[in-house]
Amino acid sequence: MDEKAEGFRICRKCLTREMIGQEEYFRSLWEYIENLDSDIKTPEQLYEDRLAVCRNCDMLLEGMCRSCGCYVELRAAIEKNSCPREKW
Repeated sequence: MDEKAEGFRICRKCLTREMIGQEEYFRSLWEYIENLDSDIKTPEQLYEDRLAVCRNCDMLLEGMCRSCGCYVELRAAIEKNSCPREKW
């Protein structure tokens, strides 16, 4: 898809849920996160706090962590996970 022709561009510092025009591509990721077992899922406020840290990290690129290659929204959604750079 040519983003410029569609009138938008992908923000390289965005999370996947903020990427306009990519919703369908990432829908299965978001559904997976939404349906995680409550025993392993990060509480909502902690999840948002983690994503705020990721959003301001120099290693975030198009929803992925350049340090480890994960989708940060998925890593942050599982409570036992931690940031590979020890920021959360």
